[in-house]
Amino acid sequence: MTSIRDALDPELLEAYDRAEGFALEDLPRLRTLLHAQEAEALRPDPDVQFRDLTIPGPADHPELLVRLFTPARRGDGALPVVVFFHGGGFLFGTRFRHQDLCCRYAKHVGCAVISVEYRLAPEHKAPAQAEDGYAALCWAAEHGGDLGLDPGRIVVAGVSAGGNLAAAVVLLARDRGGPRIALQMPLSAELDHTMSTPSAREITDPKVWSYGYSQVSWRALLPEGQSVTGYMSPAAAEELRGLPPLFAYVGGLDPFRDENVNYWERLRRAGVFVEARVYPGCFHCFELKAPEAACARDAYDASYRALRRAFGLGA
Repeated sequence: MTSIRDALDPELLEAYDRAEGFALEDLPRLRTLLHAQEAEALRPDPDVQFRDLTIPGPADHPELLVRLFTPARRGDGALPVVVFFHGGGFLFGTRFRHQDLCCRYAKHVGCAVISVEYRLAPEHKAPAQAEDGYAALCWAAEHGGDLGLDPGRIVVAGVSAGGNLAAAVVLLARDRGGPRIALQMPLSAELDHTMSTPSAREITDPKVWSYGYSQVSWRALLPEGQSVTGYMSPAAAEELRGLPPLFAYVGGLDPFRDENVNYWERLRRAGVFVEARVYPGCFHCFELKAPEAACARDAYDASYRALRRAFGLGA
């Protein structure tokens, strides 16, 4: 278990030193602890309004909880939409796990954000999570207009495990002839169940997301005795043509670095426009842990520009 501390961007050292890792061996306790911490950390943002909604889910899970974020000050036109999936290794997290990030998109881009509380593993095996995400996408496209949202301008985004779901939902939408997606944003995405890349095995520091946690995550998610599809592990998708443009980033000290870079290159070869970057010296989800660091500010600003372009709002 090699520490990555000496290789870190100096602005991330404080966040790294505060990190306690993930006690995945006692998942019920960890979920309770994280849920309480996330609820306690919620802060009102005068520039953003939000409300919780119950929407139709897939046939085997008829209801989904989502949180809808909108700018507090908005014009008369319909708002473009980000359908967003939280991180948590498929094992933990709620619709408000990344509330700060959702608020950032709403106020800096001028869009709505629908944060989806999808089913978790190991209680629910893949592709249940992607099916929940696709149901939320279809609801946004079919009923968003009733809430002042623009079904013609939808982006699908997610962080970590949620980045997996963003990529998987995009594949589902293509294969099922579903809603048009303007942009996919799988950020620091957990894409490859094989965990066979150099970075997947090199990053073993338990203070941050690393190889041991990924092993637990994939074992919990994948059903035994079934072939792994791209809806479970997007890196397994054989055909990537016909997908929407991608914007993404990943840290240079993220175990998912290489699988993201590989996926980006496969998309380019398939004719998909890709704007992506690797941030040297940065651990997994660095921008969420140290939002004021220069690398985080750059990642956020690049995200806002990509969203504005996708929504036709200018860069």
